[in-house]
Amino acid sequence: MTWAPVLDARAYGTWTLGDRTVNRLGLGAMRLTGTAAFDLGARRDRETSIAVLRRAVELGVNHVDTAAFYFSPWLSSNQLIHAALAPYDDDLTIVTKVGPSRDPSGDWMTWAAPEQLRGQVEQNLRELGRDHLDVVNYRHSGPKRALVDHVGALSDLARDGLIRHVGVSNVTLQQVRDAQTVTQIVCVQNRYAVGYRASGANEVLDHCAEQGIAFVPFFAIAGQGKEGRPAAEQATQDAVNEVAEAHGASPAQVRLAWSLAQGPHVLAIPGTGDPAHLEDNVAAASLRLTPEEVARLDTLD
Repeated sequence: MTWAPVLDARAYGTWTLGDRTVNRLGLGAMRLTGTAAFDLGARRDRETSIAVLRRAVELGVNHVDTAAFYFSPWLSSNQLIHAALAPYDDDLTIVTKVGPSRDPSGDWMTWAAPEQLRGQVEQNLRELGRDHLDVVNYRHSGPKRALVDHVGALSDLARDGLIRHVGVSNVTLQQVRDAQTVTQIVCVQNRYAVGYRASGANEVLDHCAEQGIAFVPFFAIAGQGKEGRPAAEQATQDAVNEVAEAHGASPAQVRLAWSLAQGPHVLAIPGTGDPAHLEDNVAAASLRLTPEEVARLDTLD
């Protein structure tokens, strides 16, 4: 049956991030500054990016994911958000992340030590023009780093009133559990997409469901999980295309709908700086795949 899209980010329901209620279809801010992730050579038009943010809110988006290290030589996602949306509506939740460090030219430096996270949080506060941050995710860099020390530093900042809630990103199941021994964790951001689920990814997804933690997949549309495996990548795309054709939807919309179908605690944050792509992404909140279609896409890896 041909699908009749609805331009309303509220169409797939809501979830809570601590005391914040958000619509499950949100917006990732990374691509507002360029055409690709961290692409320092691709100029994005400032007014277009501002228009995308304002249009997103008009369409019901009340969850925006950003970071101070999302910037190009011309644009900063945080500053764009401030220019477009301040003064902020009470129901708008802005989620930031800390951990990675870039110098003013955009070159990657080192991962922040726990005592340096306050400076990164304060940078987000300055750029967004806020006196507190709704949610701050610690973006972990690997098993050798002391995740609990970084989460502990964010917990201290929560007690100081600079942030409201803590989340983690790029983590294993054990690391989520370790973080929970330090403070309440309201969300987990991990890479998770049709055809790409790292070892243990489903266990993290299930644990989040059991604990009432939001699971927020990144690169849900891009996938990019089969470098060096072109046949497997093509099989995934063929299956997505067939489901899309059955609904009269785009492959990107199918990928987003599949993500949202993984559980009521799953939030989608597709990133774009293009007005047409924004509307396509928001419309995906009204797309429902059949159980058979979800099961078929589940088998791809």
